[in-house]
Amino acid sequence: MASITLKNIPDDLHERLKAAARAHHRSINSELIHCLEVVLKPRPVSAEERLERMRRARPDIPPSGVSSEEIQEAIEQGRP
Repeated sequence: MASITLKNIPDDLHERLKAAARAHHRSINSELIHCLEVVLKPRPVSAEERLERMRRARPDIPPSGVSSEEIQEAIEQGRP
């Protein structure tokens, strides 16, 4: 298994890492590995879960959706 040495960790970040490790009953090393896994390892998301997330994130879009003309207009707005 590979090893990594971290240098120049800001004091406040180190304190937060130590606090999180204590709260989760882990070593600092184990807590850091967990944090990296959460950020870097994608977990499979079902299509239903993805749709539900989108619906929660976009409550202002009418059920009829957005017209193709509105989509095309939005695409063209940023182009010279």
